[in-house]
Amino acid sequence: MSMKWFIFNLILLSGLTVATSDLHAQETKYDKRIHRYRKHWENLIPTHLKLQYAGNMGAVSVGTGWDYGKRNQWETDVYLGFLPKNSSKRAKMTLTLKQNYMPWSWSVNDKLSIEPLACGLYMNTILGDEFWAKEPERYPNGYYGFSTKIRFHAYVGQRFTININPQQRHSAKEITFFYELSTSDLYIASAVGNSYLKPKDYLSLSFGVKLQLF
Repeated sequence: MSMKWFIFNLILLSGLTVATSDLHAQETKYDKRIHRYRKHWENLIPTHLKLQYAGNMGAVSVGTGWDYGKRNQWETDVYLGFLPKNSSKRAKMTLTLKQNYMPWSWSVNDKLSIEPLACGLYMNTILGDEFWAKEPERYPNGYYGFSTKIRFHAYVGQRFTININPQQRHSAKEITFFYELSTSDLYIASAVGNSYLKPKDYLSLSFGVKLQLF
């Protein structure tokens, strides 16, 4: 009788052990799935903030974006810009989508690093009804070769990054100062067709600052 009871307990214990192992495996798979789910959402959190002056994006533009790549050499930014009214009836806002690439980064010391080449493409639009993406029917076909609402740009520039001491960090871990020399599709077409134009007529110099949050 005691032998049968012993065998019964042994079988029961083995079953409980297997069940516990299966439950632990399920919990592990569940935890991994939740971790992946949260990570995907965390990737949507912007990693930096930017402020840029000029660049055919507005007199002043503020933006946010994401760093990615093995060395964070890629950036995607979204900007909202402001155009003062000047000769127009009212001020306007611009929206810009920008893709940046920095192939190299040189560390001068623990506090300073330089990216000798920054380049990229961006597209921007002026918000408002006064401009159009498709040529209105009131104009002869091909009268305007370019949209007045959407512009495509390319740029090259450089960056200088200061690493903030961990003991002094508040809202950012790095601050980057940059400049860019840019042009647009319309400016390039004008330069090709008008040899009298000088570089200052189709190139734009802009300056900016980037706060690296993470």
